[in-house]
Amino acid sequence: MKLLGAILAGGASRRFGRDKALALIDGRPMLDHVAGRLNMQCDALVVVGRDWPGLERVSDLPAPGLGPLGGLAGALAYAERNGFDAVLTSGCDLPGLPVDLRDRLKTPNALVRGQPTIGLWESGLATRLAGYLENATDLSVRAWALSMDARWIAIEEAIPNINTPADLAAFRPS
Repeated sequence: MKLLGAILAGGASRRFGRDKALALIDGRPMLDHVAGRLNMQCDALVVVGRDWPGLERVSDLPAPGLGPLGGLAGALAYAERNGFDAVLTSGCDLPGLPVDLRDRLKTPNALVRGQPTIGLWESGLATRLAGYLENATDLSVRAWALSMDARWIAIEEAIPNINTPADLAAFRPS
């Protein structure tokens, strides 16, 4: 399976108070930690919703401002156009991603229980998601996943989500 890694990074970081992708962990931006974890599991890596040095930018679809679901739509469309079978996604605020995430999710159309931005999606869903976005009133990844009967995978250890400066202060890289 040819796999694209996609970091969803178009958010406003309201709870964090500043651009959390740039927040330093051990002297490196948080987004770089996520990129390192995804890159070792994927054939190629992109960032969705922003520019980032060394990574190709993919735009949210159909437009910015739709949250993670718009980022997923952009990643799926990019993957489909470029011959990828599936997309492994993560938010830019999950620097403790498991290094075996691809294996844990196993097959596409699965996401991590409690962390819906972490998922493995078949790229052929791009058109279906575009149609969903045209009519949906609930733009959450959870609602999309429920509408298509995606599998929810439990991961025993917590995957820290850095949403506030306090979350960052408490985070300990593994």
